[in-house]
Amino acid sequence: GESITLERYQSELARYQAAVGTQLATEDERRVIADMIDQLLLAQGAAEAGYQVDAAAVQARLDQLAAQLGSDQALLDWMATHGYTPETFREDLARSIAAAWMRDQIAASVPAVAEQVHVRQILLYNSEEATRVLADVSSGKDFAALAAQYDPVAKGDLGWFPRGYLTDQKLDAAAFSLQPGEISQTIETKIGFHILQVIERDPARPLDPNARLTLQMQALEKWLMEHRAISDIQI
Repeated sequence: GESITLERYQSELARYQAAVGTQLATEDERRVIADMIDQLLLAQGAAEAGYQVDAAAVQARLDQLAAQLGSDQALLDWMATHGYTPETFREDLARSIAAAWMRDQIAASVPAVAEQVHVRQILLYNSEEATRVLADVSSGKDFAALAAQYDPVAKGDLGWFPRGYLTDQKLDAAAFSLQPGEISQTIETKIGFHILQVIERDPARPLDPNARLTLQMQALEKWLMEHRAISDIQI
């Protein structure tokens, strides 16, 4: 039952165009409406979870912005320049506070520890060479030495990572199907032919900040996808 008016959408488009400094493409326009819908869904999720943005929180944020700009009048001038009225800015601010709260809850739901594997790979760029190298390691040639030969800098070491961290699902599935010391078959992806070796596994290893951030972003995308699917969204 909540709406995003055409006027609000056009104002947001104008602000986006002012920020990027170029004529907007159709993809930019789609991105703006998608972002506005996502923010509304997150704010609705916050309300469903029992979170309410009170007037004091909004006023505190307004006071902070006014202080940053130098005065209340400077904030009013900024609003006018960017296509806001005091009422629409207050409404958008309350919605953004609620959406940010919901994003924080989704991020916090991602645990700090997870099952992880430590993987080494050999990456090749044609199937014939990949077949030959796989035959070599299958016959007993040292995987680490071969990996270092093809990757002198990192020596093929992908480090530790949790399920879902790798962008290619085939690589992710292959890595977690192996036990320490085991070697995968050749896995073809967009960038080449991979042969993986699991060095270690840990059922509950602390996530490094980059891995946890990746999982948090995935959790947010999953939440939004699910809530878009169950919502009646008409444009």
